[in-house]
Amino acid sequence: MTNPMSEKKIVVIGATGQIGSELVVELRKKHGDQQVVAVSSRSVPKGELANGPHETVDATDRDALKSLFERHCPDTVYHLAGLLSATGEKDPARAWAVNIGSLTNVLDLSRDLGVRQVFWPSSIAAFGPTTPRDNTPQNTVLAPTTMYGVTKVTGELLCQYYWVKYGLDVRSLRYPGLISYKTPPGGGTTDYAVAVYFEAIRNGNYDFFVGPDTVLPMMYMPDAIRATIELMEAPAEKIKVRTSYNLTAMSFSAEELAKTVADHVSGFSCSYSPDFRQQIADSWPRSIDDSAARKDWGWKHEYDLERMTAEMIKNIK
Repeated sequence: MTNPMSEKKIVVIGATGQIGSELVVELRKKHGDQQVVAVSSRSVPKGELANGPHETVDATDRDALKSLFERHCPDTVYHLAGLLSATGEKDPARAWAVNIGSLTNVLDLSRDLGVRQVFWPSSIAAFGPTTPRDNTPQNTVLAPTTMYGVTKVTGELLCQYYWVKYGLDVRSLRYPGLISYKTPPGGGTTDYAVAVYFEAIRNGNYDFFVGPDTVLPMMYMPDAIRATIELMEAPAEKIKVRTSYNLTAMSFSAEELAKTVADHVSGFSCSYSPDFRQQIADSWPRSIDDSAARKDWGWKHEYDLERMTAEMIKNIK
């Protein structure tokens, strides 16, 4: 699909990950296949991702990234590459090097090479056990207890700094747990909310790695992709938060999720065996106040638990 009306050149780093693989497809629908370059460090794109330009570049390699930017001259960069929470706890030094090293490279090169806009994802992991856990405000305590969370707080402050210091238009969202049928779980604490659907259909049962009363903010991926694009298309004067916007759609417990899955998959059963990820989940909010995003640039979610579950089951089957 091509759109001759669009001359915008976009680079998506981390294009084969959970968010990137779906974001690239939507951006190509809007701007044309050849206008969106999918960048990954190792994975070769398949399916729809193979319909446009692709590069294999490690974003922690500044020289390689600079060469990429000089070849494609993007005016917008979506930088999605990074290690997630559970993976990051197994190798904190690597999580810091990948998450902050790559972001610093992207920000410096964007500033120096004329990139107009940068998107970078933050997360509810930026919060911590001393943050209010219910209806967590936009401006609140950011004292995470995971290295992933530490990199998210650091990244938010870097994004704001490059806006204030250099005028680089960096925008960010604090994603809740993201649920998608298109990519497998990638090492995050909210992975149970994805895995339960696959295991229910494959095996008829699932063993949650968190307890039944664990409540976390969640979002279906189509809402997350739409929010990302809407944020980036909003006029600059509407963007009042230059660290990262709170974003949410729904909150539910692991038990509520299991009951909803059981309504759609006959004979489904589950058990609960909390592991180290329970402690991470317990340090995060149960619900989020995203009124700033709704007020500033008109954010509005479309999917609740029931509608999302129906779509997940249908598509996985």
